[in-house]
Amino acid sequence: MASTLELVRKRGSMRERLIVALDVDDLEQAKELVRLLAREVGLFKVGKQLFTNAGPQAVRLIQELGGEIFLDLKFHDIPNTVAKAAIEATRLGVKMFNVHASGSLEMMRTTVKEVRRVCRQERRRRPIMLAVTVLTSLNQDDLTRVGVEAKVADQVVRLALLTKQAGMDGVVASPHEVADIREACGRRFVIVTPGIRPAMASRNDQLRVMTPADALRAGVDYIVVGRPILEAKDPVGAARAIVAEMETRAK
Repeated sequence: MASTLELVRKRGSMRERLIVALDVDDLEQAKELVRLLAREVGLFKVGKQLFTNAGPQAVRLIQELGGEIFLDLKFHDIPNTVAKAAIEATRLGVKMFNVHASGSLEMMRTTVKEVRRVCRQERRRRPIMLAVTVLTSLNQDDLTRVGVEAKVADQVVRLALLTKQAGMDGVVASPHEVADIREACGRRFVIVTPGIRPAMASRNDQLRVMTPADALRAGVDYIVVGRPILEAKDPVGAARAIVAEMETRAK
């Protein structure tokens, strides 16, 4: 995993660092988008909506069309259950998947241990294992309402450190906390960032957002973009424009 990520960083391939969120209703919509975008982006994010509709078939379809997958199911359960789900994600051949860091240190440690074991025994590619810190749709008031008194940035760093301690590869976090995460967890720690909006796009339901170029300047490794590409009249053009924005403004 580390060598692949380092190559992406060294080559500076912005296309490889762009993840498209396939938040669509069914497999046919997903197929059309993947056919259009497989050569334009690095990965496709399969989340709860598409996976609930089509299951592993969605992952296999994307792979058949030449795409890589970020399986965004945010596993959160008892350690054994999450580890078993992670093993099946690994067997599907996804490039990365995530869990909720708030699921506990033990949950993450067990997941890392079991995924490594299966990859070693079955000679499989080890996926990039990520943990979600604080969802980008949440703000300080939301945390307070669920009993978290810490500031958003402090909570994100706390969960990122827990993720690193567990042996996972990185986190999913808002770009606004990237500098703090980098300081706490180091350069090799992977950061995947949702809540990315091109300069002229709407924020929709994301509260802690940033432009692609600003996110890269902040130090993220991969950015996730959904509606600005999915809802564009020309998804290919929209994806290319985002990559161009990343290339020209991240210098």
